Amino acid sequence: LEEDMTPGANGFTKVKLLPDGAALFTRGMGMSCMWDSERGFGERSWRYSVLIDDMKVTKLFVEGGGITQNSGPDPFEVSDAGTMLQFVKSSSADGK
Repeated sequence: LEEDMTPGANGFTKVKLLPDGAALFTRGMGMSCMWDSERGFGERSWRYSVLIDDMKVTKLFVEGGGITQNSGPDPFEVSDAGTMLQFVKSSSADGK
């Protein structure tokens, strides 16, 4: 059984996926890091999730509490979809 990953397929009609191959958005968010010596990747986006509403950042979950250059570990604890969904659901329940 495969999940349909087509944008909007899971009922999220107001979600926009942002490809960022040239890292312009990443740099603008201040989330650019180098992973050249540890993994040979060069410039990458640090792992984070962000909720943007009406062009304003309303919530930002950053792995490890901040950017780490050439990080050995690749943390994935707070930027996952579950954490963001929990935040959105609780914010909706609070009327925010």
